[in-house]
Amino acid sequence: MGDAVRYWLAALLIAHLLAASAAAEEPATHAPSPAKPIWTVPEVGALPHDAHGMQVREGRDLITATYVYIGPNVADASKRFAGNNLACTNCHLQAGTKKFGLPLFGLFGDFPQYSARTGGDISIEDRINSCMMRSMNGRPMPADAPEMQAIVAYIKFLSSGVAPGQRLPGMGTGHMRELNRAASPARGEPLYASICATCHTSGGTGLRNSGADSALGYLVPPLWGPDTFNDGAGMARLITFANFIHFNMPHGTDYLNPQLSDENAWDIAAYVLSHPRPHLAGLEHDFPDLLKKPVDAPYGPYADHFSEQQHKYGPFGPIEAALERLRHEKH
Repeated sequence: MGDAVRYWLAALLIAHLLAASAAAEEPATHAPSPAKPIWTVPEVGALPHDAHGMQVREGRDLITATYVYIGPNVADASKRFAGNNLACTNCHLQAGTKKFGLPLFGLFGDFPQYSARTGGDISIEDRINSCMMRSMNGRPMPADAPEMQAIVAYIKFLSSGVAPGQRLPGMGTGHMRELNRAASPARGEPLYASICATCHTSGGTGLRNSGADSALGYLVPPLWGPDTFNDGAGMARLITFANFIHFNMPHGTDYLNPQLSDENAWDIAAYVLSHPRPHLAGLEHDFPDLLKKPVDAPYGPYADHFSEQQHKYGPFGPIEAALERLRHEKH
């Protein structure tokens, strides 16, 4: 190697070292931004035992043991708001903290919000009472009732640290692909017998806590019959119910590891919803704008020409396409 080349390489190395040294002494002008903190469900047990902490705990208890405080068998008749012996946690799993198990976290800031079912804005109290009248087959609670205020306080606590308009992952029941055929109660029957009946019983009656004492609610909730959600409840709609069981059933399943195939979930849901349940009067007044009525609402009237049977079991693709055309024509 010639002397000129050696001198050139040495100069290049010295220049590189001087530049690195200078850079080390200068503050970074583009420091990496700190990682965005991950939101987690707050722990009720960490609250102090003051008035607020006790109210939030009461709200959680109302969610997990609804039948004890406002069920149809409580001693004080004025507190009998729920019409069945279910608990809110039968649908809002793990006291409303499970992803895709109809969680309650992150909801408080969404209210008031527009409701297609009523055709106007509703408060969070209105939304809770919708569950009380439909899922719990009962009657509305006054907004100033201690039980209502406790449930609201619990939902608000579960929304701690959620920014206005922030949408947390895991809301609702999840979304699996829809079938291009009608969901089949006949196909669902043997699936229910082999997968679901062990817990929910072959007659869909569920398993009571402490034997036959209905005042103590259910270890496993009934799925049809007189002591379950009525036909106006969200769970009475196939899309909601099928997605719920796909991501949560059998017991112990979660969205990371579904146990039911899509088809099996649709057919089991169809079988369950083919059975009788309490009727809610006045359903014909739901969804005053019929173009905003969910395609799986199992009761009329409808804006389209499809039958109640198809609205209940699908296939929903043709209904969705027809509604889209009608909305386009309206505007």
